[in-house]
Amino acid sequence: MADEKVGYVLGGGGVRGAVQVGMLRALFDEGIVPDLVVGTSIGAINGAAIAHDPTPAVVDRLMEAWASPAAAAIYGDSWAKQLHRLAKSRTHLNDPAPLRALLVEMLGEEPTFEGLRLPLAVTAASIERAAERWFDAGPLIPAVLASSSVPGVLPATVIDGEHFVDGGMVNSIPLGEAVRRGATQIYVLQVGRIEESLVAPEKPSEVARVSFEIARRHRFARELADVPDGVTVHVLPSGGPGKGDEKLGSYKRMDATKARIERAYAATAAYLEER
Repeated sequence: MADEKVGYVLGGGGVRGAVQVGMLRALFDEGIVPDLVVGTSIGAINGAAIAHDPTPAVVDRLMEAWASPAAAAIYGDSWAKQLHRLAKSRTHLNDPAPLRALLVEMLGEEPTFEGLRLPLAVTAASIERAAERWFDAGPLIPAVLASSSVPGVLPATVIDGEHFVDGGMVNSIPLGEAVRRGATQIYVLQVGRIEESLVAPEKPSEVARVSFEIARRHRFARELADVPDGVTVHVLPSGGPGKGDEKLGSYKRMDATKARIERAYAATAAYLEER
């Protein structure tokens, strides 16, 4: 249809966000190119790369980025160094400098939203206003950093005197924003958590995990149920969880990146072929 508008929605999920690279490869194989991109957290990082270069070449660039020493350095400090930084800062375990360096390498020294080849919007959570904020204009790297500033892991990002933390705190899979911005064919690149069933917890560690997952998922479930007529949503499959994804320290594991990408590519390619 001439008036069809394709939107990519990239959700949050730390290192599990590697699955989005596999999904992206499958989408480009089918010639499904976005007209707009919305993202949160790791989805803001991957989404910025897509909006910067919405061609199949971005898949290779993202694969290189995910496998690079720069990516490993984001969470690569030893526990001793992380605890030392936490004791000194009292707020976070990791230094944001490696993430900033990775973004500069992918996007350039001082990129802007206006300089991207596709419209991009990324969200972050404002501490002072206890609300989400959408960034779609002005400097790009501070906005992406704000969207991916995981509380306790990275420091809050300060923009115009306001402190921002990870967008997944307020909108982990921003489907509704893509609808609001006019997308009619939406492809949701989620990281796999919504595919995993929840059961009543039986021990303290499960209480925290299940509670966190409910907080992450409820908004997406409501927005999916409220999709208006004329809008089609495709929730792309991740290929299933990897070994160790359920562990607390899984956010640091970069060793499973290639396997995540390959599983997601195979699952998404099969889904798109059936579609």
